[in-house]
Amino acid sequence: MYKILSKITLVPTLHEFVIEAPRVAKRCKAGQFIILRIHEEGERIPLTIADFDREKGTITIVFQEVGKSTKQLATLNAGDSMLDFVGPLGEASHIDNYGTVVCVAGGVGIAPVFPIARALKEAGNEVIGIMGCRCKDLIFWEDRMKDACTELRVTTDDGSYVCKGFVTDKLLDLINERGKENIAEVIAIGPVPMMRAVANLTREYGIKTIVSLNSTMVDGTGMCGCCRVTVGGEVKFACVDGPEFDAHAVDFEEMMRRGRIYKEEEQKSLEKYTNKSCTCSCGCGGAK
Repeated sequence: MYKILSKITLVPTLHEFVIEAPRVAKRCKAGQFIILRIHEEGERIPLTIADFDREKGTITIVFQEVGKSTKQLATLNAGDSMLDFVGPLGEASHIDNYGTVVCVAGGVGIAPVFPIARALKEAGNEVIGIMGCRCKDLIFWEDRMKDACTELRVTTDDGSYVCKGFVTDKLLDLINERGKENIAEVIAIGPVPMMRAVANLTREYGIKTIVSLNSTMVDGTGMCGCCRVTVGGEVKFACVDGPEFDAHAVDFEEMMRRGRIYKEEEQKSLEKYTNKSCTCSCGCGGAK
């Protein structure tokens, strides 16, 4: 069993857990992810590692309540435990001294960008962070990102905090200020449409860009094939070949179509769970 040492609700539907998982913490690196399961009959939930402390043996995860399983996860509190916490999974971020690197984070993507930005800064890079959310109330970890980056620029879609605009607006400003030849790499993590928009922008300027794909996963070992994505015309599996890929080679349209495959089933499960029609211990909605 993996104990939850602390729980912080960052915004009403966004939560930070610190989990006691010493074996995962000992080996994990920025960019990797874990898969957890609340109980024996629970869904496997993949989440990118947001932070880790090898000395304390802890892993920090940040998740948003979206469907039944994440809502159920949000009901847990400090002192509770979960059955499985498997990791580290996936390839770690490639960290080197590139020069100037721009880390673009959108929404919940702020959490996985944080350890990557920190590692890049520790490797000697100038790290310019760009983080954006729909509104002020959804901004979190701004202080952490300031520490992890050499410079941080913040934007909100509705202009309720700092300035109005999208992360791509800030990225375009930066390219115009610095010149495309002075930006070695862009790393973007967030909603798929955001990552696609960043890729479209940087492709125009020929700037190398990496994205972390959050495609639907089940086993996390490359056996089920559920997380397959097309990159450069080849089939890849986000769980073992990624989750990071060349943004300019990713077929985002296909990825978004695949992301909607289980939408109807997910909605039914959420409705049953929300309506409390489930009487069993797993919260399945009585759908077994």
